[in-house]
Amino acid sequence: MLFKPPLGELDLCHQPAAVMGVLNVTPDSFSDGGKYFTPDDASRSRAYDRAQQMISEGATFIDIGGESTRPGAASVSLDEELDRVIPVVERIAANSHCIISVDTSTPEVMLAAADAGAGLLNDVRAFQREGALEAAVKSALPIAIMHMQGQPKTMQLQPEYRNVIDEVREFLQQRVEACIESGIAADKIIIDPGFGFGKSLEHNLELLSRLAQLRVMDMPLLVGMSRKSMIGALLNNETDERLYGGLALASLALEQGANIIRTHDVRPTKDVVDIFYALSQRKKG
Repeated sequence: MLFKPPLGELDLCHQPAAVMGVLNVTPDSFSDGGKYFTPDDASRSRAYDRAQQMISEGATFIDIGGESTRPGAASVSLDEELDRVIPVVERIAANSHCIISVDTSTPEVMLAAADAGAGLLNDVRAFQREGALEAAVKSALPIAIMHMQGQPKTMQLQPEYRNVIDEVREFLQQRVEACIESGIAADKIIIDPGFGFGKSLEHNLELLSRLAQLRVMDMPLLVGMSRKSMIGALLNNETDERLYGGLALASLALEQGANIIRTHDVRPTKDVVDIFYALSQRKKG
């Protein structure tokens, strides 16, 4: 998996896992909604400062989202999403050495983000919205494809699977094939099983325990479990109390071959990655 500037060539499958820092410029994301939201210079400066902090803590990617995808989240207009996301992408791209990922399902936002300096398109709807796949092709950027059962408003009501591993992998395989047929190179595709997106606690645990079986065509695996409700269900705690549970899940994901860990807590997650790979190298030696 090769990425071009700003970091040159980054081979995600043959080096220690990368850390992706979460930056939500929304009023209603489940963890940091409202912190970097209002479309004014002060709010954008806070978003930029937060991105710089995460980069200094070891983030290779900064994932910027302007539309919350938490369960029950409301949709936003095109103009509002553009106004939330693009100025932040522009400022980070002009002043930072990182790969900017834009978390969006909206074709117009994808193209505007690419023009503004984004280096990755990350779509929870797997580029299934009308025009999204065409926009991804036109952008020429790497993409991340995620599995989600249903839509954000209803996905957690009663998720059901005959076999969650088989169904998630089959969906990812189908979307990968659609992307390749549309002209996106296989080495520009990342896959994400979508923890918490239309899955019960048992589904999430099954996916984590067999994560390695979800890999499609040796493509990098992106995993995002930071502060999610699966941790709260296991530990009976609130969103701001889920750091340690999230670090435990990150370690287990690394054991299963995860290549990118998406997190709200970059520095401690980077520590987990560094220790995991230090021990891995010793075992190999």
